[in-house]
Amino acid sequence: MSHQIIGVNERPPLKKWIPLSFQHVFAMFGATVLVPMLTGLSPSAALFAAGSGTLLYILITGAQVPAFLGSSFAFITPIITITAAFGGAYALGGAVVAGLFYAVVAGIIKLTGTSWLDRVMPPVVIGSVIIVIGLNLAPTAMGMAMNDSAGNYSLVHFSIAGFTLAVAIVANIFFKGFFNVIPILLGLVAGYLFTLVMGAFFPAYHLINFDVVAKAAWFSLPTFQMPKFNAMASLTFIIVSLATICEHLGDIMVTSRVVGADFYKKPGLHRTLLGDGLATAWAAFWGGPPNTTYGENIGVMAITRVYSVWVIGGAAVVAVLLSLVTKVGAVIQTIPTPVMGGISMLLFGIIASSGLRTIAESGVDFKCKRNLTITSVILVIGIGGGKLAFPIGQGLQFQLAGVALATVVGILLNLILPKTLDSKVQED
Repeated sequence: MSHQIIGVNERPPLKKWIPLSFQHVFAMFGATVLVPMLTGLSPSAALFAAGSGTLLYILITGAQVPAFLGSSFAFITPIITITAAFGGAYALGGAVVAGLFYAVVAGIIKLTGTSWLDRVMPPVVIGSVIIVIGLNLAPTAMGMAMNDSAGNYSLVHFSIAGFTLAVAIVANIFFKGFFNVIPILLGLVAGYLFTLVMGAFFPAYHLINFDVVAKAAWFSLPTFQMPKFNAMASLTFIIVSLATICEHLGDIMVTSRVVGADFYKKPGLHRTLLGDGLATAWAAFWGGPPNTTYGENIGVMAITRVYSVWVIGGAAVVAVLLSLVTKVGAVIQTIPTPVMGGISMLLFGIIASSGLRTIAESGVDFKCKRNLTITSVILVIGIGGGKLAFPIGQGLQFQLAGVALATVVGILLNLILPKTLDSKVQED
């Protein structure tokens, strides 16, 4: 990656700047609006949060790290869970607290360095937890892909999901250049058009209703929602954020390799993590899902060798402007559920696969009983629906479940199990 076209601090001419920025918007758009649609939040608020959060990140990192921040998939499960238990405002409050927890960890890293992270969360824990995050969402994807609004199996819905998935897979595997990094968006568009065309000939496929688009104004402010706070939601999001902090570490490492710099040292991991955390808190404060650095946009930089923060900043401004166009949000709301299900089948699987990649590339040895034990317990608790729950008074119940419980147990096992298990396997 040494032959840069446009460096980190270079500002391209306007005629190149605008299309390069739109390229990043297209890359992040599908995934960013998918999260609020899955969790019941506002897609327009998510776009506003992604754009403004990216600008905040650029400011905090001193415009030294080219990274676009979009909606985080890791928080889908806690958002849905807390919303069901307490309401959406408390899920947003938990996300705000998680973002502030990032800031606390960033302060610790600034004071102590990064060596302790390897001890608390080595690759065997990080990779296993990321696998759980993806597979924990698998039933949601299949439910959207196969079931109608009444929850009954529908071959029509499954055919739409299958077509959408097929297009996304073809784009991801066979397309070249720019189209190779937007398989999610291409799949969404193809599935939408497929449903629209089929609906014109077969009533069973008539799932798109444009009434909401016709009634929507052209321009308005996004649907903002203020957060509320309680201990349960805050603790749940803090625990899940341990996994997303791990994701951040990986994204910054990959970005460093792509750009040919060491962002762990300059501007420093503490500043990149602080920017990510405050962008997450900012997003949730306005009713958007938590933010995270986006692998899709890292892919765009890797292919184009355009690393300019000016281009990233331009994409952020475009995202904010799109959030103000109400009809765009209305069109997004008309996307059929099976289309989202087809995309989710690929997207959630990719999350799990990235965990496998983390384990494989880190050289984790599963002949070692210690590693095998840690991964096995994390997977069963996280995917099997493990839950720790007990009353804490006044009608409230403490609950630690799924990804959060699996993360905590994995960290504890890693700290408790003696490293001597590594050598014993050699004797066996």
